[in-house]
Amino acid sequence: MSDASKAGTFQLGERSVNRMGYGAMQLAGPGVFGPPKDPEVAIAVLREAVALGVNHIDTADFYGPHVTNQLIRKTLHPYADDLVIVTKVGAKRGADASWHPAQSPEELVRAVHDNLRNLGVDVLEVVNLRAWGNMHAPGEESIEEQFTALAELQRHGLIRHLGLSNVTAAQVKQAQGIAEVVCVQNHYNLSHRNDEQLIADLGKQGIAYVPFFPLGGFTPLQSDTLASVAQRMGASELCVALAWLLQRAPNMLLIPGTSSVAHLRENLTASELKIPDELLIELDAVA
Repeated sequence: MSDASKAGTFQLGERSVNRMGYGAMQLAGPGVFGPPKDPEVAIAVLREAVALGVNHIDTADFYGPHVTNQLIRKTLHPYADDLVIVTKVGAKRGADASWHPAQSPEELVRAVHDNLRNLGVDVLEVVNLRAWGNMHAPGEESIEEQFTALAELQRHGLIRHLGLSNVTAAQVKQAQGIAEVVCVQNHYNLSHRNDEQLIADLGKQGIAYVPFFPLGGFTPLQSDTLASVAQRMGASELCVALAWLLQRAPNMLLIPGTSSVAHLRENLTASELKIPDELLIELDAVA
């Protein structure tokens, strides 16, 4: 049976977490909106993730909205001492499942309180500010007002650590002038590698980098090289793509999401998959 701890650990704030974690986004209904088709399956996925050594779960109260956090609370509360739940603020949902920015200080404060209530905790371990950009990529806007509002909540004891999502290197620097940043969550995978320099810079500072869409997100990774390497290794393409990320940089924390127990187990096998150097060279050349 797979075990998330086989991928090793990295610091996330004051906590050491297994580098293979779990992203809860897909536990909500289609389009990350409304309840899951089968709540019992969603509960089984969360239980199995923790049973297999996952101690870093990524969520957001705008998934659903409220659905994933309420499922996490129902299934896992009271939380194990070693479980780190990371959440995001900065977006909201329309009644038609559309996504909208929620970036004013008032909206961010409300979002933090929603997360506290729906997760059933007195303090959130890590809160990522999801900068808006153009929704699919970072912009160049200032995040000073937003990050200052979250730093204020941190000083009041509602948030332990702060992180960033969908940001540029310049925005990371701006945020670091306001408060400590413990993680950065950006779009990065085998074929989308805009953040090479940022990952290296964060690694030197001991800051975790958490790639979202590690398997391509809404447009799954497609690469003849990946297919060929996976075939030669006798592994699935998804597992090879995840293992490549783990071998790419020691500060990489993975949060692949799924709503299926079988797929969760498959993802976690990447924890112990070692890609030989000659095949790594082939994969490195994909982008």
